[in-house]
Amino acid sequence: MNTIKPLIFLIPVITFLIIIILYFNLLKKVQNKAVFTRFVLTLLILAFAFNFAWEIIQLPLYKDYAFDIRHVSFCALASLADVMMVLLIYFVFAKIYKSPFWIKGLTFEKALFITFTGGIGAALSEMRHLSKGDWSYSSYMPVVPIIHVGLSPLLQFMLLPLLIYFVSFSILSRFENNNKNKN
Repeated sequence: MNTIKPLIFLIPVITFLIIIILYFNLLKKVQNKAVFTRFVLTLLILAFAFNFAWEIIQLPLYKDYAFDIRHVSFCALASLADVMMVLLIYFVFAKIYKSPFWIKGLTFEKALFITFTGGIGAALSEMRHLSKGDWSYSSYMPVVPIIHVGLSPLLQFMLLPLLIYFVSFSILSRFENNNKNKN
């Protein structure tokens, strides 16, 4: 892991602005704004927790790693970027499927499309960071032939977004059912 360069923040800032615009655009389309906001907050929290755990677990797959404050802080920063990608993917698919709660109608084809999208995004991001020298892999990182990116970060964005969406929606549904039963 090399030092953090200011330019590394450009894409996250642009992504953050797009997420904010999409969030408010989708918020206009929902009947219960509090429920949608709760769902998005749940997505945000789970995305950070799941991605931070993944980042910490995969640390030994990168060169010059250590379980110290510098590397753990870098993992937390990477997890914030991961959160933005999880939200961006969800919101873009909400626009494509014309439903803020599209996860409710998840089909195998949609799941495959989201998995593929996450994989493409992860591959492009890894290629960019590797070429810039932001990080490099240790000999323990399994590398995907042809695209030469690590299998772990690729799987991270092929698996975690769908898991996060599904768990978040399940939590929201349980919460909503409990509230209905109390009334």
